[in-house]
Formats: sequence, structure tokens, C-alpha cells
Amino acid sequence: MLNWNSKEMVRVFERAIDDYHITDSVDFIPQNPFRGQETKSVLYDKCMIDTIQWHLEDIIRDPAIKDDYGMEIKRRIDRSNQVRTETVEKLDDALLKEITPKSFLPEARLNTESPGWAIDRLSILCLKIYHMNVEANRADADNQHKTHCLNKLHILKEQQKDLCLAIDQLIDDIKKGKRIARVYHQMKMYNDESLNPVLYAQKK
Repeated sequence: MLNWNSKEMVRVFERAIDDYHITDSVDFIPQNPFRGQETKSVLYDKCMIDTIQWHLEDIIRDPAIKDDYGMEIKRRIDRSNQVRTETVEKLDDALLKEITPKSFLPEARLNTESPGWAIDRLSILCLKIYHMNVEANRADADNQHKTHCLNKLHILKEQQKDLCLAIDQLIDDIKKGKRIARVYHQMKMYNDESLNPVLYAQKK
């Protein structure tokens, strides 16, 4: 079981990103190295979803992409977003079940963002850092491009440092009853055949 430490989360995310880039293919079939370690396993899956989707988003922006292939990629992104949301909620369910105290302090305030969605942003931030580092060291790029990307990389690393601190503080405050966080499931409707009018109209 993970000690819900942001630095450990970053290590798991970086492992997922590195594993993907061994093949650098959106058709990569990941083998989660943390099976049996429930929390780390979910964190790894979460970042792998983000990593594959990152590259699908690159592909779909190709101005020369064929319509059929573009629609295939768009549908993959759509499915990925659904799984991503479900994975964050699974992470939140597990985390809050473990750290939520039996009672909160009278002055405890309700947090607008759950820990899981803050961790989601940390996963994306790790991806941004990885790819900005690639751009800052790209062999065929000019010095102006590299300098520009190095400046951005510095800012991203500062953001990561701040976000890690904020996540650790949030988790600690919840444990101590100082802040309240709840899992509000997204209730996405567009993939549900009973809720999307375009889909349920086709069944009539």
C-alpha cells in the first residue's frame, strides 16, 4: 500500500511514461509492473491512460489525417476519457476510504477538488515535463527553440513542486480533520445509451 506521498506518485508516473516510450506506439499493450500493489497499480494505469491519450491527441491534429482514421482516433480518445474519469474516481474512492477520519473539526472546510483530481493533474504535469524536456534537447531544433523550451521546462518543474506540496498538504489536512473532500462522480452522459438522446433515439 502506498503511503499517499506525492514523490512516490511521481516515481510511479515516470515509470509509466518511460515504459510507454520504449515502443512509443499508441497500440502499445502495457504490462503493469505493480499488479498486486493496489494503489500503485491504479496510479500506473492512470498515467498510462494519460500517456497513450497524449499521443492520440498528437495524431488527431495531423492536418493530413484521413477522415476515417481521424474518426477512429477521436473515438479512442472518447473512450479513453471515460476510462480516465473512472480511474480517477476509483483512486479517490480508495484514498478517501483510507484517510478520511471518523469526524472533522468544527472549523473544517469543504475542498473544491478531490485528491484524485489533483493527482490527475500531477500525472499530466509529469507528461508535460517529459515532453518539454524532449523538445528542449531535440537535435534538429535551433537554439531559440531549445532556450524557449528550457524556460517552459523550468516553470513546469516549479508547478510540479508546488502541486506535490499542495497534494501532500491536502491529504494531511483530511487525515487531521481540517479539510473535507468528497468523491463526486462525474455522471458523464454522452457514452450512456440511456442518457444520450442521439444514442437512445437509434434504439427506438
